[in-house]
Amino acid sequence: MTGPDENRLIFDPETLNRCISCGFCLPACPTYALTGDEASSPRGRITLMRALEDGTLPPDDPTLGEQSSFCLGCRACEPVCPAGVRYGELLEDWRAHQWRGRRRPLVARLLTAAVRVEWPYRIAGRLRRAATGPRPRRAATGNPGARRQDGPALMLGCFERTLFPKVSRSAREIAPDLAVPKAQGCCGALHAHNGEPATGRRMAERLGRQLPGLIVTTSGGCAAHLASVIGRERVREFSEYLAGQGRVSGAVLVSGRRARTALQDSCHLRNGLGVWREPRAALAAVSDLVELPSAARCCGAAGTYSLLRPADSRRVLDQKLDEIEAAGLDYVIAVNPGCLRQLQQGLRRRRSPVRALHLAEFLALATT
Repeated sequence: MTGPDENRLIFDPETLNRCISCGFCLPACPTYALTGDEASSPRGRITLMRALEDGTLPPDDPTLGEQSSFCLGCRACEPVCPAGVRYGELLEDWRAHQWRGRRRPLVARLLTAAVRVEWPYRIAGRLRRAATGPRPRRAATGNPGARRQDGPALMLGCFERTLFPKVSRSAREIAPDLAVPKAQGCCGALHAHNGEPATGRRMAERLGRQLPGLIVTTSGGCAAHLASVIGRERVREFSEYLAGQGRVSGAVLVSGRRARTALQDSCHLRNGLGVWREPRAALAAVSDLVELPSAARCCGAAGTYSLLRPADSRRVLDQKLDEIEAAGLDYVIAVNPGCLRQLQQGLRRRRSPVRALHLAEFLALATT
């Protein structure tokens, strides 16, 4: 046991004390569903956080290390919590403390280091032919005496522009008014979720200065993190932006009929920003939309989780793949690059005929 002062103020006291241990979060938690273990639930993890905070458990307690890593960070517990516990913030603070120095997983250290400097992934994005476009235009504010504001800009993302460059090209094909500034870096979500919340905030603030107007992103996880730092009014996920533009039209056809599709929610987009209707509306406009029973549940990608804990990630994904194949789908659609990668790899392993695409790529297939 450690002294109570050694670990003080790891967490915001008001946020940590908000939990009333009601247990409403348990049915929503994927890792609790896998194990039935109280320690693997949000309520159990908050109990562990409190034990760390007051010194009941030492920082090197193996249960603390395991549970801070085993949590997906999907935030499915937040919408169902009657006390309004901001669990995502607690998890970020927990990992920042738990993963200090060499206790931080090597994969997490390598990935965050890879995007801390901008020029390598800027060059990679150009080589992979991610979207390009003009600088943001100056838009009138409606007030003659006010300064003119920068128009909407498409955020390219760090890994997305390299792994899935067609996503940004498709987004700009659908919304050609979006500017694509060259000088834009990483939003810092990767860092915030992997033990470096302060660095994650600084990177989001820097991106907010690089893209000073409305930022439109094709990554649900980036949207949630960026909005939490620079303000919700500055950030729109792509389907949100389209909903306000009336741009979705036509139909995606397969063998002469409308394609049969399903959406996999982005956890942080749905649970953090409350955005889930807009991507469904876009899909329903151009295809026959099927609602999967587990559409709102995490697919197991969870940012770096599929790389840090691949076996657990596959356990989370397997039930979802069963549903996808049983639904007779042509396409399953993602609104986050990590989810897209997870679904594509899982379907490929099963040799499934179902294709996984990003929403922007799918909407670009629509013909009028």
